[in-house]
Amino acid sequence: MTYQTLKIDFPEASIAVVAFHRPQAANALNTQMATELKAFFSHVGKVRAVILTGQGRHFCAGADLKERQGMDEAAWQAQHHAFEEALYAIMHCDIPVIAAVNGAAFGGGLELALACDFIYAVGTARFAFTEVTLGIIPGLGGTQHLSRTVGMARAKELILCGAAFSAEEAFGWGMVGKLCMPETLQGDAIACAKIISANAPLAVKAAKQAINQGFNLPIAKALQCELSHYETLLATHDRHEGIDAFNEKRKPVFTGE
Repeated sequence: MTYQTLKIDFPEASIAVVAFHRPQAANALNTQMATELKAFFSHVGKVRAVILTGQGRHFCAGADLKERQGMDEAAWQAQHHAFEEALYAIMHCDIPVIAAVNGAAFGGGLELALACDFIYAVGTARFAFTEVTLGIIPGLGGTQHLSRTVGMARAKELILCGAAFSAEEAFGWGMVGKLCMPETLQGDAIACAKIISANAPLAVKAAKQAINQGFNLPIAKALQCELSHYETLLATHDRHEGIDAFNEKRKPVFTGE
């Protein structure tokens, strides 16, 4: 597929870097970008990790409000449906997705970052949910993902005020996993993706699913969920390869089988 609003690179065969590519509009999310995000994340191919970032000075400034100017309610809802499909494609991606936030991540841009498995960010990055200042609320999981990440009270403060907060604050609250220098952000994310992609891919997928599916379950059911994913790996070639490689004091060669 040819992408108009995304730039796709493969620093290694097992790693994809997906960059928002609308620098003239601060990488704002429009209908075309949403369609392309859904297309990519629905069919990631044989890569074992994806990095989501932005081209230029911004990560993603949120929904393109210039495109929304004059939209009637039906058109607005149709566009939002496209945004939802992009979000769900990222959330439901089997392989790990790392957000590498290189600049401003506002509104829907922050929601897309929170839909990833974890976030690396430059120290100068800024975040905000400004929707209440525009007469709406976050509608791509922001109220839910943020409260689960930083706690309910902090999420209410940030969303109800609509004020920007810093990468350093986000790191302190646990929303950002690592603060990076601008010149090392992508390299740091790729280094992490390399570590992930060297591990057994079926095990990585199973671990991600167990965490996601068990997070909001009562502990007894969550443990059952974990065990069910654990048991799916017992008959795999990679499980045998991992044990053999350990005992033979060599690096394992995982095939995803």
